[in-house]
Amino acid sequence: MKVRTKYHGEIDIAEQDIVRFPHGLPGFANEKRFVPLPLADTPFVILQSVDTPALGFVLIEPFSYFPSYEFELDEATVEQLEIESERDVAVYVILTVADPFHETTANLQAPVVINVRQRTGKQVILTNTAYKTKHRLFPDKVAT
Repeated sequence: MKVRTKYHGEIDIAEQDIVRFPHGLPGFANEKRFVPLPLADTPFVILQSVDTPALGFVLIEPFSYFPSYEFELDEATVEQLEIESERDVAVYVILTVADPFHETTANLQAPVVINVRQRTGKQVILTNTAYKTKHRLFPDKVAT
């Protein structure tokens, strides 16, 4: 199927590449079908809406940038996404890309969790956590 995208122009995707978000994403309840698209020569992934060309979220796999990042999924999310093992799970966080780029932030309070086997996803809002919606992706350098 052909899909118009925010960052990749018009592309062909296969039905099995689509990740379904049964409840949409917070603030985008009607957006239920997305395709993750690598952004060439970067560590970033675009979570592109299949139905709305202008809607694409910039994501990263958080553990490379935030090595101590960890959280537990509640049982309802595990059941909803039909997660059977950790191998089923891919975790991303949404970036707020800034200008200048070194001020870009990551939303660690609301990771995007995808069951790669079932092709279902959910943005999980973490509660009772120190994580915030704006963690600097590139911490300030220490002056020497």
